[in-house]
Amino acid sequence: QVLLVESGGGSVQSGGSLRLSCEADGFIISTYCMGWFRRAPGKEREGLAAIDTDGTINYADSVKDRFTISVDNAKNTLYLQMNSLKPEDTAMYYCAANHLALGRNWPFKYEYNYWGQGTQVTVSS
Repeated sequence: QVLLVESGGGSVQSGGSLRLSCEADGFIISTYCMGWFRRAPGKEREGLAAIDTDGTINYADSVKDRFTISVDNAKNTLYLQMNSLKPEDTAMYYCAANHLALGRNWPFKYEYNYWGQGTQVTVSS
C-alpha cells in the first residue's frame, strides 16, 4: 500500500524559510515521479515542482529560484526547501506520486495516482 505523509508546514513571516518533508511508504521513491503541489483558498491545486523517474527536475515559474525539490533515497523521503516566502505562498501543500514518467505533464494534478494528506503553510506580511 502506497502511503505519503507530509510534514514541516507552519507559520512564518514574509522572507522566511520552511522545509517540507514527504515520507513515502510502500514503494521506492526514486522509481516514481514525485511532485509538490499547493492549493490556496479559492484556487485550483497548483503544481510547484517535480522530480521525474529519470531525475529530471522541473519547477513552476512562480517558485523557481525560491523553492528547491530534492530526494533522500536512504530515507525514502521527498523534500521541498522554500526560501524567501511570500504571503501569496500561503496554502495547503501536498506531495504526490506516479509510478510512470510524466515528462511535460508533471504539473497536472490528474496525472498523479497517490497523494498525501497535506501540510499547511501560512506566511504573514
